[in-house]
Amino acid sequence: MHKDKNMLSRRRLLGGAGAITAAASAAAVSKVAMAALPEPVLQASPDTMPPLPPPTGRPYNPVLTLNGWTLPWRMNNGVKEFHLVAEPVVREMAPGFKAHLWGYNGQSPGPTIEVVEGDRVRIFVTNKLGELHSVHWHGQRLPSGMDGVTGLTQPGIPPGKTFVYEFVARRPGTFMYHPHADEMVQMAMGMMGFWITHPKTRNPMIDNVDRDFCFLLNAFDIDPGSYTPKIMTMLDFNLWAWNSRIFPGIDSLNVRHMDRVRIRVGNLTMTNHPIHLHGHEFTVTGTDGGPTPKGSRWPEVTSDIAVGQMRQVEFLADEEGDWAFHCHKSHHTMNAMGHDVPTMIGVDHRGIAAKITKLIPDYMVMGERGMKDMTEMEMPLPDNTTPMMAGQGPFGAVGMGGMFSVLKVRKEQRPGDYSDPGWFKHPPGTVAYEFTGAMPDPARFSSEGGGSMLPAGAPRPAIEVKARKPGGGHDRHH
Repeated sequence: MHKDKNMLSRRRLLGGAGAITAAASAAAVSKVAMAALPEPVLQASPDTMPPLPPPTGRPYNPVLTLNGWTLPWRMNNGVKEFHLVAEPVVREMAPGFKAHLWGYNGQSPGPTIEVVEGDRVRIFVTNKLGELHSVHWHGQRLPSGMDGVTGLTQPGIPPGKTFVYEFVARRPGTFMYHPHADEMVQMAMGMMGFWITHPKTRNPMIDNVDRDFCFLLNAFDIDPGSYTPKIMTMLDFNLWAWNSRIFPGIDSLNVRHMDRVRIRVGNLTMTNHPIHLHGHEFTVTGTDGGPTPKGSRWPEVTSDIAVGQMRQVEFLADEEGDWAFHCHKSHHTMNAMGHDVPTMIGVDHRGIAAKITKLIPDYMVMGERGMKDMTEMEMPLPDNTTPMMAGQGPFGAVGMGGMFSVLKVRKEQRPGDYSDPGWFKHPPGTVAYEFTGAMPDPARFSSEGGGSMLPAGAPRPAIEVKARKPGGGHDRHH
């Protein structure tokens, strides 16, 4: 994950003239209006930023947004005020691969908003897009006129204007925010964000945890060599992302051995995602409808998250090691260029492929032994893309992309330390190894027998299955 030198301290995050802060342009908001607005805070780095402890108000254990950050606020007469700026952004999806997206405050997804149950909240939303915009506060209980559906509950926010949303954070839980104006385009371009409401007092259905992570599932269709998503794609996306990052650009989740860990995941793609954790069992402790009753929970290693849903899972990190954490749809752990690649398994095409590549530089086919070889091949790629499978582990190419990361559990990880501890040092004798002894002859099962109704040793009749369509004029069997 991030190193200490990359961490943003709260002082830097809130600094008036710091590199990541900027006022909305005078063209967007007048100087008089700006004096009444909280200063918008922008973030350009794709690194995971440290949790933001609450400087005011009720204390809580802040979340860590994977490859993201938490939006600072100001207190104004007992109201927590935030400022979101909807704008075009450039998001690094993986090292060397950048996308031109739309987002909030310099990033896609936008910053996480953290409040406490019962907080009075005011959010200023400035529209720097070229079209109408609005923000829906997914899962919140609030006045209808603050729900953020353009044309139904409010007029759209015109380009260059700022609207204000005000409501009380009435219940604790895991929520999202996203547009409800030209939703197909704006969400396909990356406009979304996380919202956490922490409990005000001890809640019998919400346990304390040591680490609290959150991220959104999103997807894009960006042709290799291009920068902007194709917004008309319905299902055949080629980039499956966590917080607009694809492996190996997704940071690891670094925890201390025996930590109680919570992971909150929201799905704003066009399909479901079975999110799977290796080495541990978890329970689903919450949804966007609130905490789940303890009597309804059971152990899982995979939770299927449907479109528009949130899932909150918790587990005890009691197994040291580096544990894969990913979507279990196999195509979702693969990056761009994968879906239209011809299958050439069993065909030695090396000579002809070299000749075709001279004529078509971007030509690529699956290897004759499958695609894993491609993770170790040196091949030219189109500009501004990333290999289908990439990332190096301690034993070679990981052979994954897309929605994939690693849970790193370490005894030596200090409380509150989210830095990357490096690769796990396996105790002697605990790594799978090559067998070098003599291979015995295979044992054949000696009592196979015949068909279930035939005596032993009787010849088996030849069987031919004939399919007849009903009503075809042939004999029919009832």
